[in-house]
Amino acid sequence: MGCVSAVPQPRTDAHPAADPDREPAARGGGGRRTVAAALLLGTLGATVVLLASGRTWARGTTAAAGGGALPLAADGRAVTGVPAALAIVALAALVAVFAVRGRSRLLVSGLLALSGLGAVLAALAGAGDRAALDEAAARTTADTAAHAAALTHTSWPYVTAAGALLILLAGLLALRFGRSWPAMGGRYERDGSPRPRKAAVLDPDRPEDLWKALDRGEDPTTGH
Repeated sequence: MGCVSAVPQPRTDAHPAADPDREPAARGGGGRRTVAAALLLGTLGATVVLLASGRTWARGTTAAAGGGALPLAADGRAVTGVPAALAIVALAALVAVFAVRGRSRLLVSGLLALSGLGAVLAALAGAGDRAALDEAAARTTADTAAHAAALTHTSWPYVTAAGALLILLAGLLALRFGRSWPAMGGRYERDGSPRPRKAAVLDPDRPEDLWKALDRGEDPTTGH
């Protein structure tokens, strides 16, 4: 009987080996997406907060001295200036995230997230505020005992809170992915060490090169 030998078949893996050249590209693409998302969310959120803070948050009336009622209105900055101030802080922190690295970037990212969170809480706290209208009633009537009546509140405090929430999301993205983001102007940074000076190539047939070498204190006969 003849012997039959099995021919070994090439092994095929169910899961192909990962391509190492694709992994950095994938990470780079994901990094660019998170950078773009954080910039968009932070900038849009701060813009919304600043614009919505200037809108009318509350309306009311107060009794006039001769009878009747005087209309009152208070914008967001009169109710609370915290959201607008924190939006400016958030814009500065958003720029600073790309100007620093390491632990400093982590701290700035935390400041960005906290700015958004603080603006959210301040806007929601001012949504039902009446102190600003009471102060407007006192100024309008020159009577410190005057109070606002028939209060109505608009939706602008909630729009402000929504913009602040976008800032918070930008800060959370920076905290999660900021370590892999590039630094602004990093490719142009120097370490302070002097750069090596290239030796000039001297052409013995050009007398001007010899004179330039002598002016630099070099010996043209040795090339140094």
